[in-house]
Parts: sequence; structure tokens; C-alpha cells
Amino acid sequence: MPLKTSPELPAGFVIVNYPGLLVDLAYAGADNFIGQPIDGYEENVLILTEPAAKQLMAALDMLQTINERYSLKIYDAYRPERAVQHFVRWSKDLKDTKNQAIYYPHLNKAEIFEQGYVSCRSTHSRGSTVDLTIVFDDGHNYQELDMGSIFDYFDDVSHLDYKGITPEQKANRELLRKVMEDNGFVNYPIEWWHYTLADEPFPDSYFDFVIKK
Repeated sequence: MPLKTSPELPAGFVIVNYPGLLVDLAYAGADNFIGQPIDGYEENVLILTEPAAKQLMAALDMLQTINERYSLKIYDAYRPERAVQHFVRWSKDLKDTKNQAIYYPHLNKAEIFEQGYVSCRSTHSRGSTVDLTIVFDDGHNYQELDMGSIFDYFDDVSHLDYKGITPEQKANRELLRKVMEDNGFVNYPIEWWHYTLADEPFPDSYFDFVIKK
């Protein structure tokens, strides 16, 4: 079954295991802007509210009618509040900048929060937000489409409508925007990868259960 409930999950949340959705949660490992696994990410599991999960699967289905070799790669979805607090603690340790050159070369840690790339409350904790990109099956591996920046690159180039990217990069962003918006999601304009279900079921609730099967 592509959607599965669990006694560990609050009512309305599901684990998503849908063919063509590649789950690679950046915060479950060390390949992220902090450089270590983040609190609450115990397993590489995609968890969303049921309406968001259904619309994400519909977005993938639409994408694959455009090109059957395309898939969606998920960087992040539901995020426990404890993970957000991990980000806040990290921001206060001004000496810890080991991944600055990769993810935020033009900002200091305070500016990451001031400019809205990270905040003390996240829509992810409401369960209906996904960070994602499009990947292409080249017959051997899945290759990410060129979006003009990497995931979690905190800079103007990551803004959805940034003018300084190539026509190919702009077209790739527009394709992602089309399949997500046509299926009920709204983009966060400073991050091309970030989409929230417009009609989310828990708009005022922030959850803190851990991510695991």
C-alpha cells in the first residue's frame, strides 16, 4: 500500500511509500547545512498528512505523463519541532560554520534566520510541506535536474523567480512549480524546492513526533 498508518503517528498522518517517489531526507544524515543528523530524524521515512500525501502522489502522476522517466526526489517533508529547535541551537554557536562554504557562503548564521531560510517555527512541522526536486532516470541512475542551485542553498539564486539562471534551469523550476501548483501546493518564493499544501488540514498545529517507521 502506498499510504500506511501507524500507532506511532497522530490521526491524519501517513507513511508514504509510492513508486517513483525517491526519499532522501537530508536531515536524517550528515549531508546538510549543519553537517550532522538532526534531532527527530531516526529513519529515512516520508511522513505527511494524508491530504498532502495524496496530492503529492497526484503531482508525480502528472509529472510522469509529461515524461515517464521523471520522478520526484524528497529532501524533507514532516519535520518534528525538536528538529527546528536543533537548528536554533546551532545558530547560536557562532564558531560552528563547517558547511558555510557549501550552503551559505554569502550569509552569516544570523542572516539565515533574518532572511527567512530557517525560522523558529516551520510549516514542515504542520505535516503538509515538502522540499523536493525532479530527477531523471538515465538508465543507470537518477540524476537531479539542474535547478540553478542545490537544496538548502541560502542565497538569492534559490529564489524561485531569480533572473540570473539559465533558460534550462528556469524551465526545470517551472516544471516543478506546474506539477505542484496544479495539485494544490503553494511555493515559498525564496526556496524553489519548498511547497505547502494550500488546504492543509492542520494550519495552526505544530507536531513533534519522531520520524520512523
